[in-house]
Amino acid sequence: MPMTIELGVAELAATRFAISPLSETVACLLQIAGLDRNTVNLPWLRWAREELDREPLDLSWTWPLLVNGRLSWPEFLVPAPRDSSASLENDLDTVRRTPEARVRASLDRVFGARLPRNVATLADNPASGLREIADELREAHDRLVAPHWPRMRAVLAADVGYRARQLTAGGAERLFADLHPDLRWHTDRVTLAGERWRNRHRVVARGPGGLVLMPVVLGSPYVLIKNNTSTQTTIRYPARGTGALWTAKTRAPGSGTVRLLGRMRATLLAALSSPATTTDLARALGVTPSAVSQHLKILRDSGLVARERSGRSVLYLTTPLGERLL
Repeated sequence: MPMTIELGVAELAATRFAISPLSETVACLLQIAGLDRNTVNLPWLRWAREELDREPLDLSWTWPLLVNGRLSWPEFLVPAPRDSSASLENDLDTVRRTPEARVRASLDRVFGARLPRNVATLADNPASGLREIADELREAHDRLVAPHWPRMRAVLAADVGYRARQLTAGGAERLFADLHPDLRWHTDRVTLAGERWRNRHRVVARGPGGLVLMPVVLGSPYVLIKNNTSTQTTIRYPARGTGALWTAKTRAPGSGTVRLLGRMRATLLAALSSPATTTDLARALGVTPSAVSQHLKILRDSGLVARERSGRSVLYLTTPLGERLL
């Protein structure tokens, strides 16, 4: 039986997309712990392990909440972002401001009445504990996410742009059906079905307003829904293009593509299987931004590359024609 979220017209109208660097931070820690590991992120995981072998992180407050032998973790670690600004500080501020009663209720749902000793300390003094957790999560983000954030954010922004076009073209039914094979919307409700959810039938206690749909790069291959939350209910799903993100620099264009386009343009075309800005490409390929711009103009004029604006940035991405050429 599926998990179900009641979603009427008013709530559907208030549903929005958001990008969350804090969500990526928590997701990457779960990947390091081996929980719901997504194989497309193995190149990142190898890099992260080397980074942590060089200098371990102190996660004495956060780790027991995530790696706990239970089926879940406290929902206050990933609150719904306030807006679309993708601000780590805003997310951490929301974590620190979680009401004490909400912290204790969430811990009770995850761990039961008898809390482990290292978790009971948080329940005894939530305000102090949340400040420690926020500091640990900021350090984890700076070490493990920030070095890759420009390209990760480009992938996430491209996913949101694609979903917006799906919504425009086919409405909510098409949008939810394309987010993940296990997810559907029909007759005022969202359902999460599939083998993984076969024995988890429940109606989700939706938070206030509509849903917040959050693509995730460094996360599980499954959809993740928080059942109880003091912020808006989030649906976190795997972002499109994640696999290409970690292979963009190493994917070699075919010899035929090189003969047709030249080495640099063929390399750019292969790199843009994952969306990137001119600056990203110049840094990755060791050339000047002006040289990248000249080559991109020719690739765009040929229909092999497209561009779209994401906030203040312009993202480039290989078109279906470009992918076929590769």
